[in-house]
Amino acid sequence: MENKNTVKNLFIRQAQNSDALGYNLDYLSARVDNNFNILGNAYEGSGRVYAYLKNKINNNSCDSENCKDEMLKLQQLEAAPQASLDFLSDIAAELQKTEDTNFDPNNNYMYSVANSVLLGKPGFSKTEGYDIVLDLLDNGSQEITFSGPFFERPLVINNVTLGSLLDSDTSIVATTPDINKDMLRLLVETGIFNKEDVSDKGELLPTARIQETFILKGPDQKPDYEIIDIGMGKGRNVLRFDLDKIEKKATPFINAEVAGLLSSEQEAVAAWNVYIAKGSSVEEDDQMVQDANAGSLAWSYEEDLPLTQDNKELFLEKYKKYFMNNYLKQFITNKFPTVEADAAVFDLAEARKAKAEKLNQSLTS
Repeated sequence: MENKNTVKNLFIRQAQNSDALGYNLDYLSARVDNNFNILGNAYEGSGRVYAYLKNKINNNSCDSENCKDEMLKLQQLEAAPQASLDFLSDIAAELQKTEDTNFDPNNNYMYSVANSVLLGKPGFSKTEGYDIVLDLLDNGSQEITFSGPFFERPLVINNVTLGSLLDSDTSIVATTPDINKDMLRLLVETGIFNKEDVSDKGELLPTARIQETFILKGPDQKPDYEIIDIGMGKGRNVLRFDLDKIEKKATPFINAEVAGLLSSEQEAVAAWNVYIAKGSSVEEDDQMVQDANAGSLAWSYEEDLPLTQDNKELFLEKYKKYFMNNYLKQFITNKFPTVEADAAVFDLAEARKAKAEKLNQSLTS
């Protein structure tokens, strides 16, 4: 059964991508209020409080010893506007991640709702029952509250707490790594391709081929081809590769890549949920977010962090399979010989007979 975060995140995304409200005449005629006046409401009356404190300090008529409390409160008020702007900027940056194309819908759905409210998206206005309130607290910190019909409870975020998390490289909305970009880079870093097949930008050229040292060869040091049936009684040679040797060469680079991913466990969870868990093809990944991604295999940000050692090992195992199946496989499947004569089409029955005779000779010699 899909969890509520996946269901609600996907519902929000699909509803907003449908453009349905653009054809709703009742909605078009509605008087929608998107002005939450966040800062105006938060600082209403703060000028009077500031003047009051300033006057007490200047007249030495404070309630606290040496005006200690009044001066602290005054300092907090002076610092508050910039703190509010920084706070709102941090929140907007975090919530914006919910719009990434590879956003993991296993993130808490309330962040998607909050982003829709903050950006004034259709269906999430003040008129429709949503609100954003910024409060200046007595301890000098600030608190923002998102509320409305789609929230199961108000979403409350404190600026000091959020700042502390961000300073420690922890996000409230997990960013999904660009696995496609990472794995294309990993192909180059493994060193299994010829140097001339890598562009000046460090990218594989369309004509890239795996180095000859990884091609399986017979006792005569000539390629040990696999014969494939292309129909009509005809066949062709394709190269066979030493997969164990390739994996041995690639494994240290894969291990290093995974270690880097696991240094930010919440991003590793996102990568697992969106790409790795199901071991899907690259083409299927394009639909992954719309199709509820990892489904029952998904890891929970609330329950599976920090990751256990078993899950870390499982991530490494599945990441390696994903790399081998979805990125490396295209370079080792149905690759024709570079020798023109060996790449020619031939009679399938005769070729198989000749290969069998050659095998028998090698066994009896």
